[in-house]
Amino acid sequence: MIKAVARPRQWQQWICTACRSQRSRRAWPARQYQHRRLITTSRPAASELELETDPDSELGSPSREAPLLREDDFILRSVFDYPHIWKEFSHVSGGVNVGLFRNPYLKHPRGFLTFARVSLKKARAVVDRVLAASSVAEYRAIVRELDRLSDILCRVLDMADFVRVTHPSRLTQRMASEAWDMVYQYMNELNTMTGLHDQLAVAMANPDVTAAWSEEEKAVAEVLKLDFTKSAVNLPQKYRDRFVELSSEISTVGSAFVQEMAPDQPALVLPSGDFFGMDPLQARDLTRGGKVHLPTLSGQAALALRTVHSAETRKLIYYASRTASRRSVEMLEHLMKLRAELAALSGFESYSHLVLRDRMMARTPEAVDQFLRALAASNRPQARREMAELLAEKQKVNPLAASLDPWDKDYYSEAIRQRLKQSGRPSDHLSSYFSLGVVMQGLSRLFTELYGIRFVPKQPLVGETWHPDVRRLDVISDTDGHVAVLYCDLFYRPDKSPNPAHFTLRCSREISEAEMAEVWEQSQNDPEMIRFARPEIAANDGMAFSEQGGSVRQLPTIVLICDFPQSSTSSADQPALLSFFQLETLFHEMGHAIHSILARTSFQTVAGTRCATDLAELPSTLMEYFAADAAVLGQFARHYETNEPLPYRLVAHQVRLARRFEASDAENQIILAMLDQALHSPAARRPDFDSTAIFHGLQRVFGSGPPDPPGTRWHGFFGHLSGYGGAYYSYLFDRVLAQRVWDVVFSSGVRRGALNRRNGERLKESLLKWGGGRDPWKCLAEVLQDGRLADGGEKAMALVGSWGSTRP
Repeated sequence: MIKAVARPRQWQQWICTACRSQRSRRAWPARQYQHRRLITTSRPAASELELETDPDSELGSPSREAPLLREDDFILRSVFDYPHIWKEFSHVSGGVNVGLFRNPYLKHPRGFLTFARVSLKKARAVVDRVLAASSVAEYRAIVRELDRLSDILCRVLDMADFVRVTHPSRLTQRMASEAWDMVYQYMNELNTMTGLHDQLAVAMANPDVTAAWSEEEKAVAEVLKLDFTKSAVNLPQKYRDRFVELSSEISTVGSAFVQEMAPDQPALVLPSGDFFGMDPLQARDLTRGGKVHLPTLSGQAALALRTVHSAETRKLIYYASRTASRRSVEMLEHLMKLRAELAALSGFESYSHLVLRDRMMARTPEAVDQFLRALAASNRPQARREMAELLAEKQKVNPLAASLDPWDKDYYSEAIRQRLKQSGRPSDHLSSYFSLGVVMQGLSRLFTELYGIRFVPKQPLVGETWHPDVRRLDVISDTDGHVAVLYCDLFYRPDKSPNPAHFTLRCSREISEAEMAEVWEQSQNDPEMIRFARPEIAANDGMAFSEQGGSVRQLPTIVLICDFPQSSTSSADQPALLSFFQLETLFHEMGHAIHSILARTSFQTVAGTRCATDLAELPSTLMEYFAADAAVLGQFARHYETNEPLPYRLVAHQVRLARRFEASDAENQIILAMLDQALHSPAARRPDFDSTAIFHGLQRVFGSGPPDPPGTRWHGFFGHLSGYGGAYYSYLFDRVLAQRVWDVVFSSGVRRGALNRRNGERLKESLLKWGGGRDPWKCLAEVLQDGRLADGGEKAMALVGSWGSTRP
């Protein structure tokens, strides 16, 4: 019932670009910079207003900001681009340790345990009050009380979860893990506490209670009710015990499936002459005694499939890299059967039925099936054309070839891409226009244009951040003032995960006067609790909050993690230069952040990205369209040395290259989403359940290219089946929706549609600001002005699928 929400993250890797050192610039303080001209301050010429249609244009960088905002804008670029400026800006001489994230409980590692104990005391007080509720007024407050209970626990769980995988101190990691375990154990106790479930049910059944609830409150009540149902809290004790056993076993088996998956054949050993066409340096590194020792699951194997000329060698590599061990497949099927039993115990027809009832727009497997079939039909013509191109490419080498083999697709796709690459300038030249500071500057300008918010660098206090490289930004609204805190940990460190990610450490929530008074009284009487200066500070554990219109709100506290390379030169003024792929990645993760920033709801259960799971990737995927838009890039993209504007043809070339076989890639994702649904269907409970037969069957029916040959078992490597079980279609669903929003709301970027404030307000007011506090189908119907979507269901899902996922 009460849970911390961890959103799926997409793991990607980057290739850094070497660059020349830059001449040193003037040192801090900031007042010396406001007169410097590093951005174009004049209005754009009329011809520049249609840049998005002209790939040969050079992008201007207009600025219409007031002087103070321009100064903030320039400081923003400087603190990310020039390490010595950040060092001077962030330097604090002396000062008191304020604790991690300005939470004074976290001044030292063991403070996590104190914070957990204090939080559990607060939580137990809320639980006692909910269980004792008897009057209409008390029942009306139950949703707010349960939301507060969730917030108390999530303040520890979300923060500790981030720290235990990111903080450079092992001791701090360990203490955060212990705090997480302590609170998670209590949360599991709550999930099987029948009294909370029964009290919520009484409240929801009383019209005098529900009539006083807002739309947001009702949405929270439904989420909490479903969470109880999924935890089998309404079942007799022996079934609840079995539910707990199954949940534990599913977690164990799922982790083992991901961590222990292995190929049937760990490595291939072949004569080095069989690898003609592969990068000779890569091949040489793998060669011993005239033989190439090729690990089956490796980047080198993927490279060999794209470049080795010998079809027979590629065939051997393909079979090896597409065949998981029997143990991996058996473990996967065991996981599917355990999930099927759990779903049956909870009263659902299948695990997919169970998952899709929980904050999912699709709601049923039948609706997902309608979406995927419609999407497959929409995508199929282009996928077939792409396969025909590959066959034509093969026939240039072998005129008698009548068909493609499975091991041909990557090889001939690469051949076509290489020709396209040679027709443009090197991609590493593009990175010269994307220094990290310039990109952060551009994101702030974009959000100012669309939503009236901007990023302002803030000097971190002693103990506030976990590493000197971390930049703190305050998010400032032109109407609401300070609305969020954003910590940016964007540079590579050896002890840091290379995976880009967005963390919401604390969600938006309205804090009542009664809550502030209660926490204040507790802090005066409990020696373990910190005594803060004022009740509102105590209610926020010392972290950021706002006071507007007589209400107090905790501000969203967000962390962005990336792994961009800092300069390898000794110059203090050398900025980090991003590839276009890294630019897209940062825009994507910032899309999650802007969702958390704009969806400042009164209840944390539905704040920010805590919306329908199959809607959560829409804002982030949409941001990838902005990353490739000419007008948006014209707001900021400048050469880091010469300050010349970016020639858009470089971006257009990069985008064409990335999308060259987009339909084929989409088709593969469609088949994997169908596989996810099939494996989590009632079929998992049948004696003849055969995951391999299901996968190959889907490939034969829905694939435009050659299916995997008999004997292969690639699905044994499909690790997302553990974390995304029953919901893998969400990525495709949000990609279709993002394209539709881009086309309908932002006019595909035509006539500077990506920078139109009316368009941004339309997206914010209709969809982004609601988080999970409103029916997402109503949000989509409003933002797209399409009444066919309002009620959701199978027809709406099929309609979305018919729009397609490939871009023109």
